[in-house]
Amino acid sequence: MKNKDLWIAVLAIFALYAFFHFVGIGCPIRFLTGISCPGCGTTRGIHAAVHMDFKSAYSFHPLFWVPLPACFLILNKNRIPKKIYKSIVGVIIALYIVVYFYRLFDPSDTIVSFEPHNGFIYKIFNYFF
Repeated sequence: MKNKDLWIAVLAIFALYAFFHFVGIGCPIRFLTGISCPGCGTTRGIHAAVHMDFKSAYSFHPLFWVPLPACFLILNKNRIPKKIYKSIVGVIIALYIVVYFYRLFDPSDTIVSFEPHNGFIYKIFNYFF
């Protein structure tokens, strides 16, 4: 993927999330399925960190800091040896999976939830069947 295509994709994602924000959806995955995604809370964490509230940022998502270096990594993909790039991406994915399952089974976590009955897909399926 060329850098121009990457920037277009990033802008499209921001536009989509802005649309979701204005219509009150928030996380599209949670809206559709009722199940939080592994990145749930990251945007709120970044927002808190921008306001220098790192304690809240960490509570929203412990990996709130990862997207910035990940963007740097993706933008410089061609300059990094393929083996190292894949290793770093693998570590990032593993970190998100471990944190996700920890938060999913932590009863004190109010951000991550598993409520498929609240998802749009379930409600539509239930309505028709």
